[in-house]
Amino acid sequence: MLQNTRGIVLRSVKYGETSLISTIFTELYGVQSYMVQGIRSAKNKSHNAGLLQPSTMLDLAVYHNPQKKMQRIREFRPAHIYHSLHEDVIKNSIALFSAELLLKLLPEHALMPELFEFSFDYFVQLDTLPVNEVANFPLWFIVQCSNLLGYPLRGDYSAATPHLNLREGGFTSQSPATSPYVNDEDAKALGELLKENGYTGISKVQMNAAMRYRLLDWYIEFLHQHTQHLGTIRSLAVLQAILH
Repeated sequence: MLQNTRGIVLRSVKYGETSLISTIFTELYGVQSYMVQGIRSAKNKSHNAGLLQPSTMLDLAVYHNPQKKMQRIREFRPAHIYHSLHEDVIKNSIALFSAELLLKLLPEHALMPELFEFSFDYFVQLDTLPVNEVANFPLWFIVQCSNLLGYPLRGDYSAATPHLNLREGGFTSQSPATSPYVNDEDAKALGELLKENGYTGISKVQMNAAMRYRLLDWYIEFLHQHTQHLGTIRSLAVLQAILH
């Protein structure tokens, strides 16, 4: 059945001499794998292979058969044309990390319209906002993904609960007994970030690079406790090397 849907490209790998297999987070069908035949052929004049790189957002016309693991794309075009994301090394690194996180977190075929809508808007905002306002985006993204997947932190930061405790999965009055550890200053900054409901306030939360790295490591370990297939986020090392 031919259907129109929006999608966010999470990964594309070469198949054979001329084709690609693209993993795409779609609005209608969740995460799906698509065979795109001949897209890398020298005879193909469309030059659309570049649209299938991670984080690109597409309007798709797809043939969907729920009995098949591999679906087919009839046609695709940009749903949002990036103006700075692919050219700016910081924004691009954040986008690649975010796309890989979705790839590792999301089960195939599960419909997640709220997470899709959030992710679509997130990439638009990442592209649109000045680069000096996006340093907290990776942590914000992992927090929101965790919340939308049903893994929120317990409690809130306060003077009575100033510690971020991995075993308890949130803020507690007792110091954490298991690693990774973050100090109370990190926990306070995360508490401030959790209070933000929109993108305008994210950049106002004061964090340095070391705080972001510690909190990202903590949150990834937190997600490991809730999902068995997260694995290693390879783009995290690149992100940490570039984002200051």
